[in-house]
Amino acid sequence: MHKNYELVVLLHPDLEIDVETPIAKVEGLVEAAGGRITKKDNWGKKRLAYKISKQDFAVYVYFEIAIDPTKVRDLENTILITEEVLRHILVTHEEVAARPAKKEPRVSDAKPEAAVAAVETK
Repeated sequence: MHKNYELVVLLHPDLEIDVETPIAKVEGLVEAAGGRITKKDNWGKKRLAYKISKQDFAVYVYFEIAIDPTKVRDLENTILITEEVLRHILVTHEEVAARPAKKEPRVSDAKPEAAVAAVETK
């Protein structure tokens, strides 16, 4: 049984010129672990909040994958030793149902008068 996950990998910034090769490598790792990619989005080169492996920038690539939960650990271990990947995060992907908008609190006419009356009695 497959479960949906989100995978974001930060690739070495020098790979920006030919980013398709390391992306294909990550895709191959997912498929080798028995998963399939349902969505892929290259977010491009962005500045990092802090240096990682002496790098100030990284190429961010987002994947939505479906994989057997028992294979997730093996996939993560393989990604950890992939030299093109600076960092990654793999989290479960849950569809968020549309939530109703929060209602504004109703201001009652009695509340301000009660507050004024309480102040006047002191």
